[in-house]
Amino acid sequence: MIVPPGPVRVMVALKPVDFRKGMDGLAALVREELKADPFAGIIYVFRAKRADRLKLVFWDGPDWRWCPSGFGS
Repeated sequence: MIVPPGPVRVMVALKPVDFRKGMDGLAALVREELKADPFAGIIYVFRAKRADRLKLVFWDGPDWRWCPSGFGS
């Protein structure tokens, strides 16, 4: 389990994203679409087109952290 220190902001992207994007692609999406700083320590939540998967992505200082999640059928 990844537990961020202190209070955390969470931003949820309302439009589905292409889950083939890597961390750099999602960071670019945060900058361009959400008009936010991908390195601010905020947790960004993205969903797949079919809404059956989520990705939680955040920058913790030295590296990207991401938590992929699939919902069982």
